[in-house]
Order: sequence, then C-alpha cells, then structure tokens
Amino acid sequence: MASTALTRSISSTSTINKFTLSMWIKRGVVSANYPRLFTSNGGTGDTYLRFNNDDTLEWSGDASNASSAGYLITNRKFRDPLAWYHIVIQFDSTQGTTANRLKLYVNGVQEISFSTQTLPNQNVTDKIVDTSKVHRIGGNAGSADSFFDGSMSHFHFTQGYSYAASTFGSTDSTTGEWTINTSPSLTMGTNGFTILKDGKTITDQSANSNNFSLASGTLTKTEDCPSNVFATNNPLCNIASRWTKTNGNNTIQHANSGAWTAMISSITSSVGKYYMEAKITGGASRSMFGVMSADTKIMGYQTNLTTICLYYNLSGGEFQQSGGTTSGNNYGTFADNDIAGIAVDCTNNKLSIYKNGSALVTNHTIPATVNGFIGFGFTSDSNSTIYQCNYGNGIFGTTSVSSAGTNASGIGIFEYDVPSGYTALSTKGLNL
Repeated sequence: MASTALTRSISSTSTINKFTLSMWIKRGVVSANYPRLFTSNGGTGDTYLRFNNDDTLEWSGDASNASSAGYLITNRKFRDPLAWYHIVIQFDSTQGTTANRLKLYVNGVQEISFSTQTLPNQNVTDKIVDTSKVHRIGGNAGSADSFFDGSMSHFHFTQGYSYAASTFGSTDSTTGEWTINTSPSLTMGTNGFTILKDGKTITDQSANSNNFSLASGTLTKTEDCPSNVFATNNPLCNIASRWTKTNGNNTIQHANSGAWTAMISSITSSVGKYYMEAKITGGASRSMFGVMSADTKIMGYQTNLTTICLYYNLSGGEFQQSGGTTSGNNYGTFADNDIAGIAVDCTNNKLSIYKNGSALVTNHTIPATVNGFIGFGFTSDSNSTIYQCNYGNGIFGTTSVSSAGTNASGIGIFEYDVPSGYTALSTKGLNL
C-alpha cells in the first residue's frame, strides 16, 4: 500500500461514546514518515492511529468538548516487518473504571506500558463520525509524508459497539500464536464497515455499503495474509541499508554503485523445496542471484564474508561461489525484463535456474560450505539494478502475473509452472 490512501465521507453525525477499530497489518518500510493506519480528520481536530518514526504506536482521540478523548504512545517499538500485527482500539467512555475506557491490543495482548497515557473522561464523545470529517486509511489528507508502506487485511470499524481483541482473533492451542477470526460476529452501527477482507476489495463487506474510494496510489492483491506469511526481501539483514526497498520489501534496488552488497530472503530453511521468481527490470548485466547461508554478509566483492554463498551470474551464465570460485559456464544469460525462476532443494542441496519458464540448469550441487539455514539471495554493484521479487504473492512490483502457472502445492501464484514437488517459501510452505 505504499503511497496508497483510501477515503470515505461520513454519512451522518452521531454522538458516539463507544467504537472499535480492528485491523491486521504487515509493515514494509519502518522508521519513516509517521505512517498513518487510520485517520478521521477535518474540522478542528483528528482522531488517528499511526506509527511514529521511532516505531512506537500512537493513538489520538478527538473529543467533542474540552475533555480528552484519550491519547496513547507505547513504550514498545514495532519494528518487525516480517510478520503480521493485529491491532485493536477499544473505546467505551461509559465505563466507570477509567482504565477500561480506552484499550489498545496488539496480537491479542493489551498494551499497558506507555510513555504517554491520557485516558478519556467518563461519557466523553469522540468526533470520529462527525460529518465534518473524512475516514482515511493508509495516509493523511494529501500528506505525502504519512503513507503506510506494507499490507493490510480485515479492517473493521464498529460505531456504538465496543469489542475486545478476542472477538477478532484467538490463540492457537498448539503453536501459541495469535490467529485471525475471518468472520467475527459484529454489530456495525451506522458508519461501521468491513473492508480488505477478501483480497483487495474496498467495498464494504458488512451490510452497510459504506464503501471506500481509492484517493491515491494503487491497491494490489497479495497472497500474503495473517494465516500464511510469505517471504519478502529482509530489510533487517546486516547490510539492508545498501538497498532501496518498496512494495512491502518485494522490490529492491541496489543503492551503492561500485560496491557489491547482498540481500537475503526474510525466511530461510534447512529442509524442503522452494521456488520464487524475480523480474530484473534494470541493471541485469551487473547482477547475480542464487542462494546464501542465513548469516552471510557481503560488503565489497567476495570480501568480508562470514559464510559461503553461491550465485548464478546473470550476464556470464556461470555459478560463482564466494572467494571467486566459478563452476560451469555458458548456461545462458539474462537481460532486463526477463523473469528468473530460482528453485532450491534445501534437503538435497540442489539449485536450479529458469529463464522465462525454461530451465537453464537443473540440480546444480550447492557446496557443503553453504549450510544450515539457506535463503534466496541477490547481489549487485550497480545502483541501476532492480529486482521485482515474487515469493508467491502473485505480483511483480504492483503488476499481477500475466497468466499464472501451475503449482502442485496450491500455495502461491507464480508466472510460470512451479517444478514438481516445490512450493512457495511461506509459513504454510514450510509445513508441507
């Protein structure tokens, strides 16, 4: 949802002392631009939920009078771009106990540690549904510095009804993880809505028909969801600053000309067979990709390595192992806008490379020095190099695959047929 904002005008003003916001979000870019998840603005003030630049979470209410409608800034920082967060704001100013009037939940657990905490006065009303305001999701009113970069799913707002996080999710008895309730039983109220429940739809999926409009940017459907988290490129790797990351960390551009640096996938594995695709939209002649051990570090070509990595050289058609060792040649080359397929067999230490759906080399032996947890890896020394990676989300950048290939596992959408026995690198794929 980078540079994307959704809007909806309020249909009628109501005095409101109870409401609930619930959303599932996965961050892309972190620590930047005060991204807003939700805003109700216009008139004299805003009600909003946002991340601050230090990655704390901030909630601000807009009271109908001089009394506060609540203000919270967490001590906890939310810096994990690799997993989904479930965030709930539960507001009920009718409660006699002050602490029960405003609650913030993350992944089913109530936040209780705040650097700033102002709780609502009893029976205070929030102007979240005043007709002077507009509901906005993913950005502020025309403000380019407040867009949320990442993914959203199952966004609910209830007017006049206060629900705890347990209405929208539950703890898995086996894994202990907080899991989504895809069809919570809710009373919505006049301005209540449910969007982003089924793919990318911004049509209200409650009975209210409180539909949103796309105010800016593009909205792209992704297979990544709270119940199946797909790999992306890992913005937390030790040299991620050498890459510009967009589209939920699925598009990467090398940002340091003249120095070879690497990027690894956010999920790695020691067993199983996994496939992904990358469309090289710039700088193919200065690019290599393949696999690497999870703790590999490349800064400077073939130097400062903590483990061994193996790359397929796009322009030379050979495999290059760290330390300058090459293996084979004349496998074929890539040019800009070609789609590369990478298939890694972590169990048997084999790597296969495909070009626009055709195999260039199959079952190349990965040296024993590439061991432990192995991930997909990319490297370049040119700031023109751009990889649009599809780990199974079904998109290159913001464009969906043109005609999906087959996938025997049923997990993920790819441009070309997935090799038999391989699947997407995702949480469900890991458990096949």
